[in-house]
Amino acid sequence: MNIKDIQIKDFNYPLDDERIAKHPLAEREKCKLLFYRNGEIQDLHFYDVPRLLPEKATLVYNNTRVINARLRFRKPNGGATIEIFCLEPVAPRDYAQIFQTTGECSWLCFVGNSKRWKTGALAQCIDVNGTEVELAASRGEQRGNAFVINFTWNNSDVTFASLLEAIGEIPIPPYLNRSTEESDSEDYQTVYSHIKGSVAAPTAGLHFTDEVLAECDKRGITRRELTLHVGAGTFQPVKSENIGEHAMHTEFISVDRSLLEDLINAEGNVIAVGTTSVRTLESLYYIGVTLMNNPDASEEDLRVKQWTPYEKEYCTPTRDALQAIITHLDNNNLDRYIGSTQIMIAPSFKFRIIRGMITNFHQPQSTLLLLVSAFVDGKWKEMYDHALDNGYRFLSYGDSSLLLR
Repeated sequence: MNIKDIQIKDFNYPLDDERIAKHPLAEREKCKLLFYRNGEIQDLHFYDVPRLLPEKATLVYNNTRVINARLRFRKPNGGATIEIFCLEPVAPRDYAQIFQTTGECSWLCFVGNSKRWKTGALAQCIDVNGTEVELAASRGEQRGNAFVINFTWNNSDVTFASLLEAIGEIPIPPYLNRSTEESDSEDYQTVYSHIKGSVAAPTAGLHFTDEVLAECDKRGITRRELTLHVGAGTFQPVKSENIGEHAMHTEFISVDRSLLEDLINAEGNVIAVGTTSVRTLESLYYIGVTLMNNPDASEEDLRVKQWTPYEKEYCTPTRDALQAIITHLDNNNLDRYIGSTQIMIAPSFKFRIIRGMITNFHQPQSTLLLLVSAFVDGKWKEMYDHALDNGYRFLSYGDSSLLLR
């Protein structure tokens, strides 16, 4: 079957609201763990992960940090509430730079209640560490179902990051069907998050604690980081009957040169924490192949397109592809690769880098479930039926699984 003809209805399962975890366990590492290996399933706990990982494994996780991306403004004279949801930077384009800007910046944003905000600027006064700052937002061009929003503020000593911390809200997933609570500011971050930019957490990593990470170190597991800033598109359902008509979202990725070297020289299996890490790692292969064929490829040429992995047979050894990225970095005096990916991982996908993954239980008819199915050779239904029959908690704050090949 052609990859684009896959029917999304074949990736459905019954998920009642009571099965969706609304809050995490107080002790993250005590959540249930479904351990899948060679077609067999065991029921364990997340704190068992260090002893289950293969000898000399390299564990790769996403260090992105969720920002307070949701801002609320009111129109003058007690008018309508307008919600602005920051998606990705426009000016400056770089994530690190935009959080340090002072005075003005622009973001691509979803706008809630946009019909009530046709013209004019919205403004509010904010207390930022004891300093009163007026923040204004004006609406620019429309791009798809989002808008460019221009933010300006009247204090050159205050960064945009400080403004978000002062008035923004953590954007918890819509399927939790509840408002953001103060506890989400900590619960919806991994213990190793430190690169700001996501509007959704890489939730597979929420179960890690400092103690679990220390046990990984004790057992000789190599730990490495990468960055993929998770966009709002991660919650976008597949509305078409076949996946060929679904447009994947594009996400920003950043990978250090040292990680590329570690992947080339890894003695054991590479285990990805979460689908975001899987998407980033597997995208590197296609970026490397492109550079081998065209060392002067543009940023757009290097962006991994949705269907790139399925367009032809790829015979390039993985190590050669990764080495091509290192050569590209060296030739341009760079210490990290920064790019983007739109990769679709679905049944028939050939995994080039990872041999295992840690992941939560995903929504029915989602691209994340397609990814899991691709990794377990279509046996996702057996896993999910088992989880449903054995009281597992689902989605972002729910239980976990460790899948090994």
